[in-house]
Amino acid sequence: MIPRIAVPHWRAPTFERTLHYYDSLRRAGAEALVVGGPELPPEAAGLLLAGGVDVDPDLYGERRGPETDAPNKPRDAHELRLLRGALERDVPVLAVCRGHQFLNVALGGSLLQHIDGDGHRADGEGESRWHSVSLHGGRLAAAYGRQPDLRVNSRHHQAVTDDRLAPTLTPVAYSPEGLVEAVESRDHGWVVGVQWHPERLEMRPDADALFAAFVDACRK
Repeated sequence: MIPRIAVPHWRAPTFERTLHYYDSLRRAGAEALVVGGPELPPEAAGLLLAGGVDVDPDLYGERRGPETDAPNKPRDAHELRLLRGALERDVPVLAVCRGHQFLNVALGGSLLQHIDGDGHRADGEGESRWHSVSLHGGRLAAAYGRQPDLRVNSRHHQAVTDDRLAPTLTPVAYSPEGLVEAVESRDHGWVVGVQWHPERLEMRPDADALFAAFVDACRK
């Protein structure tokens, strides 16, 4: 079976490449189902939330800080509806970068609106930063063969932290300075968020294991 995985339809910002997500799904044996409408299609076997502009701080009860992007409120509303549909149906969810942060907010968490320094942001030419993450069990460690750490790309300036974590999410990876780099839901079959960008070409072939685990969960 080739599972069809919903991907919300939004214009990619500068240096984002939507086609990389579609190609990563194809490489893992799935097909992207691009969704512009308000509801998760009944044939969707999973949901992928991609990167993009910052999540609207209104969603977690804060004012927008000076370093936070102007919000895309229609995108936030659309993805929130699709995510709620996926969680209600308990279909697998893979949330990437902004998606990881959005998942945390949607489940009742908040965000550090700006990380001091440039250690996690892409540079002015759009090139990724790189750092290690330590894995702490769960589905992510299982997908990567339980190795203790990974080298990942980094293209963000906001973050999930332990004190801002949604109550039903478990942290399963940390950056060296203690930022929450991956989460999974305790209330659902396969819901994983990662702060890095596994879809980008620079992450191959290491990220293939994550997409393979996601697509395998979508087949079940």
